[in-house]
Amino acid sequence: MNVAIDFGISNTDLAIFDRGNITFKSTPSQSAKINSETIKNLFKKYEIDMTSVKKIGVTGGKSSDLDDSLDKIKIEKINEIDAIGLGAKKLYGIKDESTLVVSAGTGTACVHIQGNNFNHLGGIAVGGGMLEGLGSLLFKNPNGPEINEFAKHGSRAELDLLIGDVVNKIGNLSPEITAVNFGQAKNSSADTMENTAAALCNMVGEVIGTVAYLNALLVGSEKVCFIGRTCYLSEVIDGINQRLELAGIIGQYDDNRGFGNVIGVLESIKTRK
Repeated sequence: MNVAIDFGISNTDLAIFDRGNITFKSTPSQSAKINSETIKNLFKKYEIDMTSVKKIGVTGGKSSDLDDSLDKIKIEKINEIDAIGLGAKKLYGIKDESTLVVSAGTGTACVHIQGNNFNHLGGIAVGGGMLEGLGSLLFKNPNGPEINEFAKHGSRAELDLLIGDVVNKIGNLSPEITAVNFGQAKNSSADTMENTAAALCNMVGEVIGTVAYLNALLVGSEKVCFIGRTCYLSEVIDGINQRLELAGIIGQYDDNRGFGNVIGVLESIKTRK
């Protein structure tokens, strides 16, 4: 049995490889401080028999502070950029083609894959963490999926200024493209929770999508492969895709994208002796 762990800011994810099958687990992260007891508690929580574990792989957070072994089981520490790259390659079947991967979790990171080389292009602080942080201030502490549900029943057009609201035409841009996020909010009486959530989810998606397509153009990739839990939120994805379409870039979203990092860790420790 091999166990991979990703200590994320918001969630701690596990991938358990046993007898040819992979099981995924996830729990809210409890503390930035990580030690051997943290791993033992996770094993206890998910009833993982330590005597059956051959390899442990970790990434994320302050996992590099961990000891090199746990009860004589070696702990492999995987660079997070490598975990993103390897996870995306496994999920999307990426071979030698130039591909951009965007990891949209609590924050957002862009990684260029070229063969077996993974280059960190940079990142932004906008992601699921900001969505939930602002949601806490605006909606009395709902989580990302709850905000997304509110957004489904709202209209961002009530609070955003769209291009069609301010000009007749700009090039080939659709009049539905945002001109100013929350541009109508100060003069609007339609600031319901649902409309606000719709505008907020769209803004987060637009920022991620803009960074994604600019980096895709930079590396000559016609597609962007997404991993991370923020990419499970349908209203955020809509905002991402609207921006990608401006540059003719295709967004890809595997069903297991929320576990991309931990899949990458599992792939890494499989090849290590």
